[in-house]
Amino acid sequence: MEQIERIKMMEQHLDRASQAVIRLSAALDDYAEAQEALRELETYYGSEDWKQDFADDEAGLLPKDLKRGVLSEDGIWNVLTDSRDLNTRMLEIIRSSPSCISSSDEACR
Repeated sequence: MEQIERIKMMEQHLDRASQAVIRLSAALDDYAEAQEALRELETYYGSEDWKQDFADDEAGLLPKDLKRGVLSEDGIWNVLTDSRDLNTRMLEIIRSSPSCISSSDEACR
């Protein structure tokens, strides 16, 4: 490969990687801020409060215009499962990243 072509290609890689890092950083900030909400949803799901809320909804005691995705049997379960899957995926990406391949860093194990 010619020097100029190589530099141009590496510049494209740098641009792509830089933009991906910026976007991921913003997404991780949002995800980090959502962790407390995920903990609260996990505690609520299957609790006595959730069971009562679900029963009251089934009995038609809740307002018809009330948003009630949390009372579906799949809504909270799906977001909690997706979050766990995402955490696993992030660990796999970290472990296969160039900075971990030759590192003894604890995060890379």
